[in-house]
Amino acid sequence: MSDIQQANATVSNPVLPGFHPDPSICRVGEDYYLACSSFEYFPGVPVFHSRDLVNWTQIGNALDRPSQLRLPLDKPSSGGIYAPTLRHHDGRFWLIVTNVSADGNLLVTATDPAGPWSDPVLLPGVPGIDPDLAWDEDGTCWCTVAGVSQVRLDPDTGETFEPPRKLWSGMPGAKAPEAPHLYRIGDYWYLLIAEGGTERCHGVSIARGHTPGGPFEPCPANPILTHRGTDHPIQNTGHADLVQAPDGSWWMVLLGVRPGGGTPGWHVLGRETFLAPVTWVDGWPVVGEVALELPAPAWPLVPGPVQPGRDDFDLSELRPQWISVRDRPAERCTTKERSGWLTLRARGASLDEPDVIFVGRRQQHLTCGARTRIDPAEGRGGLAVRLDEEHHYEIEASEGEVRLLSRIGPLNSVVASRPVPAGPVVLGVRVSGTPLRDARTGPDVLTFGVEEPDGTFTELGTLDGRYLSTEVAGGFTGRVIGMYAAAGTVHFDWFDYEPLGP
Repeated sequence: MSDIQQANATVSNPVLPGFHPDPSICRVGEDYYLACSSFEYFPGVPVFHSRDLVNWTQIGNALDRPSQLRLPLDKPSSGGIYAPTLRHHDGRFWLIVTNVSADGNLLVTATDPAGPWSDPVLLPGVPGIDPDLAWDEDGTCWCTVAGVSQVRLDPDTGETFEPPRKLWSGMPGAKAPEAPHLYRIGDYWYLLIAEGGTERCHGVSIARGHTPGGPFEPCPANPILTHRGTDHPIQNTGHADLVQAPDGSWWMVLLGVRPGGGTPGWHVLGRETFLAPVTWVDGWPVVGEVALELPAPAWPLVPGPVQPGRDDFDLSELRPQWISVRDRPAERCTTKERSGWLTLRARGASLDEPDVIFVGRRQQHLTCGARTRIDPAEGRGGLAVRLDEEHHYEIEASEGEVRLLSRIGPLNSVVASRPVPAGPVVLGVRVSGTPLRDARTGPDVLTFGVEEPDGTFTELGTLDGRYLSTEVAGGFTGRVIGMYAAAGTVHFDWFDYEPLGP
């Protein structure tokens, strides 16, 4: 790419679309690594690699074994794994995170970020959520948590050396000081935090001091980033982390959302990971625009391997993009029983149940389609779009019948049904935007149907997408599209996800 082409080039934001909140980043040489929250889904904490900050490839999940991740069935959705911090120190990767549903704060390590990661070291002396790790010149490890307070930590044993001590907590009166990250940059220690809550008032503020424990002087331009009170297409901006590129430039990764529809605006993909440039003025970071189109970095882009939208389930283990609700018992989810098929054995009787057997992937595009070929001869199951137990749509097949089901809060509905020939059937969903008609118009519609043998898509029904949004359902996640079993045993020949737009 020539200098002129590079100067005019842009890249798309978010750099990690879909349900990828609370990003934390580190650089090792010319490689970048990033981790995100995963909440009630197993495996937990997706880990990504990039060579250019723009193109990211998932290389694994840090918490991918039951010994690492306990998500009890009686704990609600949007519990589980909150806000990791990923760092590289002394030849190892360190990941500290909170499991609000079971073990509190815990820490895992790896020499290879693709895994395996260690069994967790529990941190009973570290309170709260959003833990951060930083090491000073003497090798002392400092753990800073939401609130914002700090404690000295032995990361190898989990021992803490004194009660947590309060630090700086952001702008006066700001709610939810959280997501702290501590950095040594030049002559100062910088304390970066989120504040205002992870909704429309979200923002980023920073302070600096001469020691890791402060006292901290707040930046006079705080918040250094927020979209509150604006009509910007990216909202809820916050929960940021900083990284320096090999050329000396600085960058910020952060979460944001893309609301759609009328009022109040509904975001359906969850909180996504965005990228923004950072410059330094008078010893303070200045964040560039967080835009849907971002000027390309000043180095050649390095696309990763193309991630196929279709999975024929021809591997002995599921790819790292596949996630399940709370657990994934091997005896109930396997690609080894019928060659080239995914076999699911039901446990919960529907997606209303916290123990449903479900395998899905994050919806990452505002316009997309998904299809799967299911053999329901031994049971009942189908294709679902899930936000949580009380907000999901699915097209479900049993021998000889297909039904479209809707769960919105306390209301369960059979929207439509039709007979189908016995044997495997292809189920599909198409997600498309809605042109704004009035203030009440939802962000998108979901059309479910059956693919006929000749490839024709026969619609069974269309549902309003706003009811599968955070603004309706609450919580911290985004849509996940996938396959489930509700009775007996069902087999899935393939699953195909196709972007149809941004």
